[in-house]
Amino acid sequence: MNVAIIKYNAGNIRSVDHALKRLGVEAVITDDHERILAAERVIFPGVGEAASTMAYLKERELDTLLKGLRCPVLGICLGQQLMCSWSEEGDTECIGIFDEPVKHFPAKGLKVPHMGWNSLESVAGALFPAELKGAYVYFVHSYYVPVGEHTAAETNYILPFSAALQRDNFYATQFHPEKSGGPGELILKKFLEL
Repeated sequence: MNVAIIKYNAGNIRSVDHALKRLGVEAVITDDHERILAAERVIFPGVGEAASTMAYLKERELDTLLKGLRCPVLGICLGQQLMCSWSEEGDTECIGIFDEPVKHFPAKGLKVPHMGWNSLESVAGALFPAELKGAYVYFVHSYYVPVGEHTAAETNYILPFSAALQRDNFYATQFHPEKSGGPGELILKKFLEL
């Protein structure tokens, strides 16, 4: 299977590549438009800061390319946030695949960033079979997407938020499936099987 991982100025790309290798998939890490367009699956991972990352993507026209893809696309962590319409982080206009804002967690007694294992409270859609309800997955984030029309999984930390989103051929997780043990591996397998 031809899988492309979007190469840009964000961390965590190598751990996604290693997770795919464990599933027997040799992905290509690239920012080349032709290679991305030729892929059967595209993964848009990331750990970083919204404004500088969006500037990098726009400079290389990767934002427009991503929005126009017709194959299954999976955004992870910062990837999910950048697939939304706007981020409170740096008052950043994002790609706009999901018409949802990205907000900073309010300071309400629990520490921010939300870091560590937390459970999926509800699940729906192609990547989340019923058996994943209650499964623990790994998060590291200070910003969140509120629960909305495209929410495919919810988690509660300070408040309920979208642990995952889905719209058409676009999928995204706020958590890191590549660091989430069995549940994360199942989600990646489901994505590759779409």
